[in-house]
Amino acid sequence: MSTYPITLPTKEERHKLFGSVPPIEGTKPTEKEQMVDLQNTPKNFLFALDAVGISNVKHPVVVKDGDATQATIATFELSTSLVQDRKGINMSRLTEQLDAYHNEGWVITNDSLVAFARDLAVRMEQTEGQLTVRYPWFFSRKAPATGLSGLMNAEVWQTVSVNNETDEATLSVGLTINVTTLCPCSKEISEYSAHNQRGYVTIEATLDVQAPEFDWKQDLLHAAESNASAPLHPVLKRPDEKRVTEMAYENPRFVEDMVRLIAADLYEMEAVTKFFVECRNEETIHQHDAIARITFDKATQ
Repeated sequence: MSTYPITLPTKEERHKLFGSVPPIEGTKPTEKEQMVDLQNTPKNFLFALDAVGISNVKHPVVVKDGDATQATIATFELSTSLVQDRKGINMSRLTEQLDAYHNEGWVITNDSLVAFARDLAVRMEQTEGQLTVRYPWFFSRKAPATGLSGLMNAEVWQTVSVNNETDEATLSVGLTINVTTLCPCSKEISEYSAHNQRGYVTIEATLDVQAPEFDWKQDLLHAAESNASAPLHPVLKRPDEKRVTEMAYENPRFVEDMVRLIAADLYEMEAVTKFFVECRNEETIHQHDAIARITFDKATQ
C-alpha cells in the first residue's frame, strides 16, 4: 500500500528503472545516399510477383457523389507488380503518392483512380499498378408517406488495375446495402401475415473503362433496393411504417428472386461488362442465413 506524497526520480531515471538503455555508438551510415538499397539491388530472385504493397490504409478522401462531392474516410490497398530481378519495392512511395494526391485536392472518380494507378506504377518503376478503395457512402432517404428524411449509408468500393506496358486497364465497382425481404412461401401458406427479414445485398460490377463516367453508386443502389421487398429507412412515422409493411407484403422475395432480378437490371446497364450479385438473408424463423449468388460475364454469352 502506497503512502503519499511520493518522491519521484527524474523521468530519465524512471525510464532506466523500467529497462531503457542509451543508444549504442553506431557504425552504419546515416545518410540515405550511403545506405544499402536491398530492394533495388539487382539479382535473380526466382519469380516475378503479381502484386506487392500495403493494405488497411485509412485516409480521408473526397468522393464524387452525383453532381456534388462528399468527404468520408476510406480504406486503401495499394500495390504494384514486382519484376524478378528486384527483391522488393520501396513501400513508403505508396503512401507518399497518396499524400501527394490528397494535398492536391484529389476527388475520387473512376477516371482519377485509373490515373492514380498509372502514376503509381511509374513511381514504383514497375509495369503494373493496382488499388482498391473502400468507404461508407452516405445518402439522404425520405420516408414514403410523410417525406421526413434522414441519412442512410452503404459500403462501396472501387478496384483498378493497370498495365502501362500494354496500356490496359480494368475497373470494378461494388456496393453492399441492407434491404427488407418478405418470404413468398410464408405469405402463400399462412392465413395471415408473413415472416420477413433483413437482407444484405452485395453487387460487384466490372465496367467498360471507355464508358463515360456515370453515377454508378446510385445505379447499383437502385438495382438492389428496387428489386427487394422494401428498402430500409432511417425515419419512419406510423403512416410510413404502414406503407413500408404493405410494400413488403406486395413484393415477396426469396434470395433466389433477388439475385435474378438484380442481375436483369445489371445486364441492361451498357457500361457493365461482368457482374457478381449475392443476397444473404438473416432468417427470422431459423438460426441459419439464406444465401444466393450469381456471376455473369456478358462477353461469354
